[in-house]
Amino acid sequence: MRFGIVVDSACDLPAEFFAEHDIGILPISIRIGEETLVDNRDPTLIARYLAENLGARGAAAETEPYTVEQVRDVFLERLVIDYDCVFCLTITSTRSPIFEHARKASFAILNSYQAPRKAAGVDGPFLMRVIDGQTLFAGQGVAVYEATQLIAANASVGAMRERLEFIAQNSYGYMLPRDLYYLRARAQKKGDRSVGLLSAALGSALDIKPILRGWRGETGPVGKVRGFDAGAKMLFAYTQARVRAGLLVPVLCVSYGGDLAELAALPGYAALKETCAEHGIQVLESPMSVTGMVNVGVGAVTLGFAALEHDAKF
Repeated sequence: MRFGIVVDSACDLPAEFFAEHDIGILPISIRIGEETLVDNRDPTLIARYLAENLGARGAAAETEPYTVEQVRDVFLERLVIDYDCVFCLTITSTRSPIFEHARKASFAILNSYQAPRKAAGVDGPFLMRVIDGQTLFAGQGVAVYEATQLIAANASVGAMRERLEFIAQNSYGYMLPRDLYYLRARAQKKGDRSVGLLSAALGSALDIKPILRGWRGETGPVGKVRGFDAGAKMLFAYTQARVRAGLLVPVLCVSYGGDLAELAALPGYAALKETCAEHGIQVLESPMSVTGMVNVGVGAVTLGFAALEHDAKF
């Protein structure tokens, strides 16, 4: 059976990883002023967003994921021919309609795939499974990595679905933003009251940075620290402890809203990578998607791993 993987463009993984595993991407359109950008994780678009300082206008941007009809067309035009079973892993359904759009599209796809497959000379049924990633950004990458390992191990469709749903439920995505005012403005634009005016003003005045967590569909602060560098050091030290305690998938996904050389220079990051190497954990670094930078601001750090349920202690 030929397996395929599809994600949305908010999923933070290296471009080389997407290419190596031929992972399909559902783009997200971003309107900034009079210009519309199509985020399909093209490295040139990410570079342009940073070089031209488009993030200065990002808080007011409008984002629009693929509609049900667009998702359907992507599958019927190519994916139902190239693969026999596709797993679509999306950003948490509590923060985006992508999961719901893909789920609704799956009904039409499974009722319409016969004609294009027959025309292409492809025999047999087509299967599609849509899985809510329950987290976001780098956190999404963990289940995607696991999917590639399951495919390589020739796992069955049922075993893959059960395992990926388990990993999604136990995937932790953490984020350290640089600019609380930007985060508040973006949240206000989207009607999200999770970052209030008082907390933004206080954070700016005292340089307090929150550590945010996305887990099982819930997103919110789990810690705070004064200063971005101190916050990075705290987050990386916490992650080292989780690595030592044992992860469910031997991978740590990390993304940064800027030049990856800046990520490497953050305090505590080199020590985190050393700990991962000692415990056989692969580190997958990537620039944050344009969608991610629009929503949380340039210069943010996100990381993701899968682990059994535990208390976040910062």
